[in-house]
Amino acid sequence: MIITRSPLRISLGGGGTDLPSYYRRYGGFVISAAINKYVYITIHQTFFSELIIKYSKMERVQTVDQVQHPIIREALKMVGIVEPTLEITSMADIPDGTGLGSSGSFTTALLKALHTYCNNVVPTSELAAQACEIEIDRLRAPVGKQDQYIAAHGGVTCFDFQQDDNVVVSPLRLSTEILNDLEDNLMLFFTGVYRAASATLKEQDEKTRQSESEMLENLHSVREMGAKSREYLEAGRLVDFAELMNVHWDFKKRRSGAMSNSQIDRWYSLARENGALGGKLIGAGGGGFLMFYTEDKTRLRRVMNGVGMREVRFRFDFEGTKVIVQ
Repeated sequence: MIITRSPLRISLGGGGTDLPSYYRRYGGFVISAAINKYVYITIHQTFFSELIIKYSKMERVQTVDQVQHPIIREALKMVGIVEPTLEITSMADIPDGTGLGSSGSFTTALLKALHTYCNNVVPTSELAAQACEIEIDRLRAPVGKQDQYIAAHGGVTCFDFQQDDNVVVSPLRLSTEILNDLEDNLMLFFTGVYRAASATLKEQDEKTRQSESEMLENLHSVREMGAKSREYLEAGRLVDFAELMNVHWDFKKRRSGAMSNSQIDRWYSLARENGALGGKLIGAGGGGFLMFYTEDKTRLRRVMNGVGMREVRFRFDFEGTKVIVQ
């Protein structure tokens, strides 16, 4: 049996500039942090000649082409597995549709497991590139690249998405003290809303391809805020970083009317009134998790729990996608 895991992620700056429709023309920049919440993939050789696939559904098929789950089908083809003698199961600490990059984590964990089964040694960035090829190029999903790359690499990491599709990966240069403060003062609260990111991202993608001026100006500003976030974080200016999160959230809401709603706005205002120095919704918007930076966690936790918001506590993950059983 082979078991792999990939971390979920939070985005710290520049999110949205990692979509090919933008970075292939202008270049993108994103800061992401992997967290210790994971997607797991198990692979086991079956006794009979068949493929058994378990996720939210269960499939039992005879050939790879019969697999209905698009990512699993394309991953099997990419790795070159043709004999249907496998049982593949996926599990996750937090379900998809919550804005934490679960699709990218799922794809990297799956590819890692399949490559391990075939005794293939695949470098980390190549693993991320293959996951992007499956989701973006083969399946034409309107998604960016940050999820696959942060899942593969882990850490608190900067990604420079270049116009020629190369990705420059560099760890955020933080002192141990600042890293610990950042980790301690970020909080995640679940809105209770699950949503598919595709609709919101498709809107952004189409407007970018059409060179819609308001969308392009918004993304240009977000890319600059990503670079400014890096400057603040590496200088230890965490309060300035937190305040910039609020500006980033304002720009993010302008990209789509589906990004927020009256309830999310009320929760956000409540948090700001009770110790949150900065915050934003994680992911494509419309639901999932609100993330806040605060230096008064007790106060913020009490107030948000009081209105029924569930906190998910986390630490940063520095291992990325890995094999945990072989």
